[in-house]
Amino acid sequence: NNEVICVFISLQVGCILDKCESYDPCCAFPCKHSAICTTLKDDYECDCTGTGFYGRNCEYGYFSTYVTDLFRPSRSTLHHYMTNYSLLWKLVNNISWLQKKLMAVVLKIRTNYVYEPSPYVGMDSYPTWDSYINKTVYARTLPPIPQDCPTPMGTKGPKTLPDIKVLRSLLFQRNKFEPCPMRTNVFFAFFAQHFTHQFFKTNTIKGMPFQWGEHSVDLSHVYGHTIQRQHELRSHIDGKLKVFETNGEVFPPLTESANVTMSGEKLMRGRKFAIGHPGFGAFPSFFVIATLWLREHNRVCDILKDLHPDWDDERLFQTARLILTGWETLKIIVEDYVQHVSGFHFQLSYDPEILHKSTFSYNNQIHAEFHILYHWHMLMPDFIELGEHVYPLKELLFNVDPVVEIGMETVLKQLSNQFAGKVVGGRNQGPELVAVVELALKQTRQMRMCSFNKYRERFGMKPYTSFEELTGETEVAALLRNLYYDIDALELFVGYFVEHRRNRQVLGATMLEMGAPYSLKDTKSGVFGNPIGSPAWWKPSTFGGEVGFNIIKTTNLKNFICRNVKGCPDISFKVPQDVPYNSVEGKSSSPNTGIADVLISLTRPQVAQKSQVKELKREEKTNEKSEL
Repeated sequence: NNEVICVFISLQVGCILDKCESYDPCCAFPCKHSAICTTLKDDYECDCTGTGFYGRNCEYGYFSTYVTDLFRPSRSTLHHYMTNYSLLWKLVNNISWLQKKLMAVVLKIRTNYVYEPSPYVGMDSYPTWDSYINKTVYARTLPPIPQDCPTPMGTKGPKTLPDIKVLRSLLFQRNKFEPCPMRTNVFFAFFAQHFTHQFFKTNTIKGMPFQWGEHSVDLSHVYGHTIQRQHELRSHIDGKLKVFETNGEVFPPLTESANVTMSGEKLMRGRKFAIGHPGFGAFPSFFVIATLWLREHNRVCDILKDLHPDWDDERLFQTARLILTGWETLKIIVEDYVQHVSGFHFQLSYDPEILHKSTFSYNNQIHAEFHILYHWHMLMPDFIELGEHVYPLKELLFNVDPVVEIGMETVLKQLSNQFAGKVVGGRNQGPELVAVVELALKQTRQMRMCSFNKYRERFGMKPYTSFEELTGETEVAALLRNLYYDIDALELFVGYFVEHRRNRQVLGATMLEMGAPYSLKDTKSGVFGNPIGSPAWWKPSTFGGEVGFNIIKTTNLKNFICRNVKGCPDISFKVPQDVPYNSVEGKSSSPNTGIADVLISLTRPQVAQKSQVKELKREEKTNEKSEL
């Protein structure tokens, strides 16, 4: 490695060659196979532990490593088999014991790349005990790039990273909406947006990597992040949540009946609804899904009340919450949501008993790289069709009344029939939401995240050797070469979204191969790492008996919608095959009216977090009084 030798010589005898400078030798990433580089007084050393390799730079593989690699199928081979041969997989899916065995294999393959607990959190470049106990920041998968390197990405690429506004314009912003080739619909986009905001809660007062959530899938966006907020949303009758009824339908309560603060309340048009997450009054996407959860909670409470007439309000509420958390996390997310994203013919399933006899951690951390990956705003079209109107996004900002007036059945059918946008390949970010790109790029740079190729290596993929290999075409590849010079200098966020789409799947290979371990195992944020699936919890008594347990076991997206929406609409995450791509999605992109800026400033940050601080202080005072 000539670059590493150059670094070593410069540190030993001073700079002899013009291209040599005295800098941290770890800037050149001399350690192979994701080994950890540690700087010494005038040298470096590589920690090869757990990599299967040895040598000064961990470049030599053990015999066992070569044997394992010889028999391990490549990612592309696995992808080919899982997304083809539908008749074979139909047979496998109908043989219960075989399906479970293969599901265990899928989990083993997909969950081995996320360490828990992670030795790195926030901006830390080395493990500390504080890192382990600090839940106010995101964890991270790779430590940050060393400071004061020759270039921002180490030793490769430009001395200064490309201007963010240039990247936004050249690589992200759409001129015309491009639909998802896998027929993903807008309902999926709404569902994803609502789901992820329960554990992605960046503290924008302090900025990345600080966050104000619990690192978990806990339905706090339904029930409230604090006990104080939770009690304001509860009716305290038979375990149920407060509601607002109109036109024969049930919706979340109005703010006048639930004393909670909603972000941007002064900007809200029409009725002002109180929802668990303070930012969920900002857009109908949050409101639609929040309404479904509320209805299901109260429905489950009725079932539990009938089974256990002696239970008080508190036990009914808490058990219903466990049932909802269980089936959202363990059933719909795996068997409908992840299934759609994967494109597999093999039917994914949640069966926690698969893991009960193995060593498995039920810990809790959210990784910053997972947060950056989940910026799927490209899914959102420039216009949303509701009722007889086609709304530009700006007309729906802080305006959920159209959902109430039109009714949930019609709204869900229309969302299910409208195409969402393609996520990867670049140039499909709506102008209304393009500010989100700028924020994400600023965050990755602030956290000094490693290059896209470094993360591919960390997750067991071969680094790309050219921009053309990354994008699968030449035009965007040429732009990237002019901006970054070297494929090894490409930023993680940019790589996620300019990578070509994998055949028969919604996303690119890197996003899928990284997203799967985070989603399935990444502690409480991952469905199989949630404590509800642990041996001590996953039993009928946790959920009020066999009836409650069966609610979880038999739930899927379609019957969940059917149970809670009049007319029992047939809803999935894909546009039905008989519905053509229409002129609504094909309209020219609307001008940027700053919606993303408003959402960034109101739905996540100061306004929301100040209200959380007030609630936490009230809660502390209440606890102090009760202790006295």
